[in-house]
Amino acid sequence: MTSSGKIELMAPAGNFESLQAALDNGCDSVYFGVEQLNMRARATVNFTLEDLPEIARRCNEKNVRTYLTLNTIIYDHDLSIVKTLLTQAKEAGITAVIASDQAVIASARSLGIEVHISTQLNVTNVETVRFYSLFADTMVLSRELSLRQVKKITETIEKEQIKGPSGNLVEIEIFGHGALCMAVSGKCYLSLHAHNSSANRGACKQNCRKKYTVIDQESGFEIEIDNEYMMSPKDLCTIDFLDQIIDAGVQVLKIEGRGRAADYVAAVTRTYREAIDAIYDQTYTQERIKSWMETLSTVYNRGFWSGYYLGQKLGEWSDNSGSNATQKKVYVGKGMHYFAKSGIAEFKIEAYDIKKGDRMLITGPTTGAQEFELDDFLVNDAEADKAGKGDSCTFKVPFRIRLSDKLYKMVEA
Repeated sequence: MTSSGKIELMAPAGNFESLQAALDNGCDSVYFGVEQLNMRARATVNFTLEDLPEIARRCNEKNVRTYLTLNTIIYDHDLSIVKTLLTQAKEAGITAVIASDQAVIASARSLGIEVHISTQLNVTNVETVRFYSLFADTMVLSRELSLRQVKKITETIEKEQIKGPSGNLVEIEIFGHGALCMAVSGKCYLSLHAHNSSANRGACKQNCRKKYTVIDQESGFEIEIDNEYMMSPKDLCTIDFLDQIIDAGVQVLKIEGRGRAADYVAAVTRTYREAIDAIYDQTYTQERIKSWMETLSTVYNRGFWSGYYLGQKLGEWSDNSGSNATQKKVYVGKGMHYFAKSGIAEFKIEAYDIKKGDRMLITGPTTGAQEFELDDFLVNDAEADKAGKGDSCTFKVPFRIRLSDKLYKMVEA
């Protein structure tokens, strides 16, 4: 729970672009992986140990909490790496570590680092909460619980005053939006058996996202499910019953997506920020929910469902192997110069025509993800309505751009 008394909004950060996008769009905390030993070790370009001070600096400037994910299976040969990661995180001022292995939990506690229990430990009842309260201040509940079950746990924590090492009541965190796995709380062996690449070591090959034909070995009878990827759940979305989640006593709402692009992080974080604020401001309406759903549909998704929170007994499966996003970004060009006094950005157009009125996106490690509508611009220092490959294009932007920034055009998918 934040100092304002609102539910905490936690956003994913797979790189500096996504981190900045999360910070710019109203998150209260971010979670991220460093090097290996996190559940998205191969899904994105993870941060390095050297990045920890910069992550802490940027987040501290905005009073945003920082959570290091160190939640894979740990072997003996990993223990020295674990201690190095935790020591560096402590020195950098990282807020907490999200852990599932007892060795990580013990090491973090010995260093005085706040511990959050990962969903990998599959916490489903209050007695488990009571046990882990000896070591942790926050717990991510299993994704398979209903809101009724969640509320029972939060009410018992309050009634029995179950406190963590900090002396505060244990906080409960749940997943609020993003990709779901067919396995119980992410424990899956498909990738390991098929590719010798363990999902439980952060190296999932996403076998479940493919289409399969089921064959009865005795009779030879084949089953092919039309238009359903029967091991690939739709993405979780809770924007339309977020008020019920808050009523259930949840203190932290987590957005999945450390493998997603910065524009995804920006759109989803901004949308849930608006929805959370609307609930507390009593402006949370069906009309606004419809608008938020449309925004969430513009970025990567496999379709949406409410998970098990409202009591569904069976999952809802995606109907294709990719995204159902209603729009996509197309690379246009790269940043060349920024004229600070006039607020003019210069881009080299490398791949796609643009014209006045186009919806544009600029991303970068410091810029984050900034969308805007293209207004008047110059092409090779002359006024123009269109720019193409090879052109130098300049236009005003209300933010600074860098040489590493990339320019995209947003188009209908």
